[in-house]
Amino acid sequence: MLLSEQAYKLIDKELAKYPADQRRSATMSALRIAQTEQGWITPEIVEDVARYIGIPAIAVQEVATFYNMFDLKPVGRFKVTVCTNLPCVLRDGVKTLDYLSQKLGIGVNETTADGLITLKESECLGACGDSPVVLVNNHHMCVRMTQERIDEMLEDIRKEAQA
Repeated sequence: MLLSEQAYKLIDKELAKYPADQRRSATMSALRIAQTEQGWITPEIVEDVARYIGIPAIAVQEVATFYNMFDLKPVGRFKVTVCTNLPCVLRDGVKTLDYLSQKLGIGVNETTADGLITLKESECLGACGDSPVVLVNNHHMCVRMTQERIDEMLEDIRKEAQA
């Protein structure tokens, strides 16, 4: 087993939500739990999650590769994802991505030299009315991101990293 006992307990909670013949339904949750603990989804984690749920590894791999919230390569401690879907683009989503790239000195899918921040772009994050939208570590949504708000967000990330 690759994950902690606590991670498997969390996966068990997710599995309990579904009938025994629909364990596959917990795949996304299991991958989220594994990624939160390990930082990214390795091929070994795919195999382990599949074995634990009782489904073919290819079924887990399909989920891991389909959704862009799952990282199949190491990322920085903070993953900053910018929505570049049409509504956000129409409201400065690309400018937001460009500004972050310039501020961080990295391109999309790159990590800062200190390993702190990885910059990503994504499809719709479901907050079109609040665009441009940035998601930090798949859990913290930042909306209406002006350059000033981006600077504040980066400062908050740096403070959290030092704490």
